[in-house]
Amino acid sequence: MQRKNEPLITLERVTLRRGDRMLLPGTFWEIRGGENWAILGPNGSGKSALAGAIRGDVPYVRGRLIRHDPEDTGNRIGYVSFELQEEILAREERREDARAFSGRGRERTAGELLGDNDGDPALLETIVDTLNLRSVLGHGIRTLSNGEIRKLLIARALGSSPKLLILDDPFAGLDAGSRQTLASAVTKLMEHGTQILLVAQRPEEVIAGISHVLLIRNGRVALTGRKEEVLTPARLRRFTAKGSPLAAVQPPCPDAGPNAGFPGEPLVEMIDIRVAYGETIVFNGMNWTVRRGENWAVIGPNGSGKSTLLNLITGDNLQVYANEVRLFGKRRGEGESVWEIRRRMGVVSPELQLRYRKPVSVREVILSGFFDSIGLYRRPDREQQARAENWLTILGMTEMAERQFPRLSYGEKRLALIARAMVKCPELLILDEPCQGLDSVNREKALALMEGIGGGTRTNLIYVTHHEEEMIPSIRHILRLDKSERPVGKQSIPNAGDAQPNRG
Repeated sequence: MQRKNEPLITLERVTLRRGDRMLLPGTFWEIRGGENWAILGPNGSGKSALAGAIRGDVPYVRGRLIRHDPEDTGNRIGYVSFELQEEILAREERREDARAFSGRGRERTAGELLGDNDGDPALLETIVDTLNLRSVLGHGIRTLSNGEIRKLLIARALGSSPKLLILDDPFAGLDAGSRQTLASAVTKLMEHGTQILLVAQRPEEVIAGISHVLLIRNGRVALTGRKEEVLTPARLRRFTAKGSPLAAVQPPCPDAGPNAGFPGEPLVEMIDIRVAYGETIVFNGMNWTVRRGENWAVIGPNGSGKSTLLNLITGDNLQVYANEVRLFGKRRGEGESVWEIRRRMGVVSPELQLRYRKPVSVREVILSGFFDSIGLYRRPDREQQARAENWLTILGMTEMAERQFPRLSYGEKRLALIARAMVKCPELLILDEPCQGLDSVNREKALALMEGIGGGTRTNLIYVTHHEEEMIPSIRHILRLDKSERPVGKQSIPNAGDAQPNRG
């Protein structure tokens, strides 16, 4: 049994390795019993790698990492991260491929994923209700929104009653109510003895109950200590200081190309839309029109249908063909060219980022936007190469142009995908939580860029965000979605032994 103030994990002159990069050289750090830590630092600084080393997933090439718990702390660490989310969704895609090949099996549900752990079933049921997950337990994992998946993985980790729980950017993708609920749930866990290691992008996410903070600057651990000593008012002001005005970044897209059209022309039309999954109704009789010259924000809580709405536009939700949805004046499913539509539209979303796992360079990721491909399979011409270089310069990513995309931090990947979407100067740009995973500097850069797009080009925006402070001035139209009352019945969490196997 670990006692308060006794060493739990010690790092002595540790240097980490992530791919071909060395991170946080010569790090000294000690976590003691009863301490709850937050790690803060910019994108690409090594925050997630440090948390991964504590869990045992990221190798260290120098120094020593000592686990003092005689019960082997490495086996008692819960973990929630974007990498874990990517791993689970990739596994589901492989199962889907096997089902398509064999014609057998079915999609795994959210409830079955929760039932995999060996924790206390009563505790897990309580956590599910606390995080408002009951209604999605019967849904396939791949049908869930980004925010719903995040909450599902957090519930799964909490249900195992870990000694140490690592939460890597847990509030990303959650609406304001869910962020508050999760913060309260984690605070209660700390009060009952679970130690927390929180990796955060925003100082305001360092929740009550966090006692210590590790601060990373310039590629090294700059400061460790009690929260009130590290997060002084002066340091908090530096974290939250805003950079240049939003109009400072002007993207190289004077217009939206040859299909610029005329102001007021409908770009997206949804007429009497109905979308349902079994008894769960997402939309029933919804109407919405986006016209050329309009920039829209779509807001609403997790599970209100934002991702479904965007997927109807992109065609990733097959129920679009059972509804009247018009894009660029043509009804989906009536002979329109998918590639023509994609050429006129750019997309940035957490789901795209999860799917983009090709081991290609950052430059190739940006160039793939010309061809709407995951990976680069065609040779770009000189003009396309010049545009890609321009975007690398705008985003300050020239030095990492040859770095492998999967080895970037989550926030760095997001910036590269914004450039990928805009490199072809589309008529319509869909931005689903574009600032998710970005530190304060890159968040200001992304907001300035989006304001330049929305206010200085003919590209029209559909912008989803859970943070009101990220609403840019050029957006003057808002679609507000509410979580409707949907019949779901009493969904229970199956035990691991009850789950039906997916046979491929």
